Amino acid sequence: AQQLAAELEVEMMADMYNRMTQACHRKCVPPLYKESELSKGECVCLDRCVAKYLEVHERMGKKLTELSLQDEELLKRMQQGTGTA
Repeated sequence: AQQLAAELEVEMMADMYNRMTQACHRKCVPPLYKESELSKGECVCLDRCVAKYLEVHERMGKKLTELSLQDEELLKRMQQGTGTA
């Protein structure tokens, strides 16, 4: 079970990385390249984009964990309530 969870986590992180890369590339790098190196503006845009993407991902993870714990607690209470009746 732990190995399956670890594999799933790696898969989810790879998916997030791919989505972030595509989104930030689309937003910050023009489709017609003028130079082989990124410009300062493109670098700044990419840095900010990645930072925001990771911050949102972290916030969502915390919120989903919080909601999951609340659901588990509610389920326990419901089971205890039906067990005593």
